[in-house]
Amino acid sequence: MNQASKLHEMLIQSVVDYAIFMLDTEGNVVTWNPGAERIKGYSAAEIIGRNFARFYTPEDRDAGLPQAALKTAAGIGRFAAEGWRVRKDGSRFWAMVVIDPVRDDGRLIGFAKVTRDMTEPREAQLALEQAREQLAQSFKMEAIGQLTGGLAHDFNNLLTGITGSLDLIEARLAQGRLTDLERYLATAKGAASRAAALTHRLLAFARRQTLDPQPTDVNRLITNMVDMLQRTVGPAIKVESVLSANLWPTLCDANQLETAILNLCINARDAMPGGGRITVETANARIDDECARARDMQAGQYTTVRITDTGTGMTPDVIARAFDPFYTTKPVGQGTGLGLSMVYGFARQSGGQVRLYSKVGAGTTVRLDLPRHWGEASAAEDCRHAEPAPPRARAGETVLLVDDEPSIRMLIAEVLGDLGYQAIEAADAASGLKVLNSDVRVDLLITDVGLPNGMNGRQMADAARASRPGLKVLFITGYAENAAIGKGHLLPGMHVMTKPFAMDRLAVRIQSIIREARQDVS
Repeated sequence: MNQASKLHEMLIQSVVDYAIFMLDTEGNVVTWNPGAERIKGYSAAEIIGRNFARFYTPEDRDAGLPQAALKTAAGIGRFAAEGWRVRKDGSRFWAMVVIDPVRDDGRLIGFAKVTRDMTEPREAQLALEQAREQLAQSFKMEAIGQLTGGLAHDFNNLLTGITGSLDLIEARLAQGRLTDLERYLATAKGAASRAAALTHRLLAFARRQTLDPQPTDVNRLITNMVDMLQRTVGPAIKVESVLSANLWPTLCDANQLETAILNLCINARDAMPGGGRITVETANARIDDECARARDMQAGQYTTVRITDTGTGMTPDVIARAFDPFYTTKPVGQGTGLGLSMVYGFARQSGGQVRLYSKVGAGTTVRLDLPRHWGEASAAEDCRHAEPAPPRARAGETVLLVDDEPSIRMLIAEVLGDLGYQAIEAADAASGLKVLNSDVRVDLLITDVGLPNGMNGRQMADAARASRPGLKVLFITGYAENAAIGKGHLLPGMHVMTKPFAMDRLAVRIQSIIREARQDVS
């Protein structure tokens, strides 16, 4: 077969495999190819002039998803998604859909739509994944057994502190004894905070934590930390900082970098029971190709943080396992073994690397390399802990809250009510879009990232912004769905908070975002 024949065959096959058709600005079908007839079941005579919404399921039509898809395509240049669609005979198929706007001299004149029936590949992929899952199950069970031993021990202790405190609060309330309630509440909150820190470290190791990367001046961050580090390690250990002049900024989550440095200093403290010295250094580093291959990282320019102690040091076998989750040399109950694994996960998720250099009796150095940021550093880390008490809402200000967990909706709605905001609740993106596509006032959208029924929180926010371009959005997520929210690249007016969070912090964040919205209007 010659080249021309091969190309002709490929073109004919693509015509059959893909539904390719045009829509006018209202979503009515203008053209129809043979692939569309095969996949959808309509002939050209039956469908041209009809609205493409008939291809959507009834529940998606009720939610306004067809119109939202066109708004998104027109607003940001493309709509791409997968989901259930409906054929002429009423049967459903799994479709991969792309909608692009068509413009003439900048004026929207319609849309180009491509649909592919992915039902068979999807079913085959699911079957393959199931087979792989069964094959790997024995290996998983062994790994889970190793991981859950330490995890279950710590979580059972923490849950006992929480549930025991709540039981005693309930008993004291029934007895009318109110004197010890604050102590029990403090115990429960402390245990819950430690449980949250434990899950955070697990996610950090798995590189699934939600990061909020900002241009960061590492020298300034460390300078602001030195007093806190000194108080943490105690008077027997001297904390010194040696900060490089003209240090490059880096793009990272400053809060997580603080946590990583604190964890490393705590490890250093534990390695110096008789006292000693911790030195926190910064430097610029250029990593060439050969060095990058040896260190399993990309070649380039990095901002480096080194933390060195004068402690007992590590043996080679301990160094080899130091970043493993739940690995610890401390006695049972005195450490989770997640501190170094959290630092490792943070570094890798941020595009960098972490390395250990240690010798028994000669101390340890941990080197953290983070990619250089080509731009100015933000001063935000100087004031991120200075949170003023939130003022009351203004009359009529409304927040749309979208989360599939009823208890979370209830708690956040209580916070909104206490602040004076009107709260509208929705359990999924379809219900949220009904509100956002109406003329109801919405000053802020608070949404979980992972939502059920085929559309995530980021997609809903993008669709809403097609008709509400100034809409402020606060994403809340229980784990790092960074891919869903743009891998840390949020649009202006979009913010993120990681669950669990304190309700007072949420209140401050809500008021701050709405205050920003007021300034945009004025």
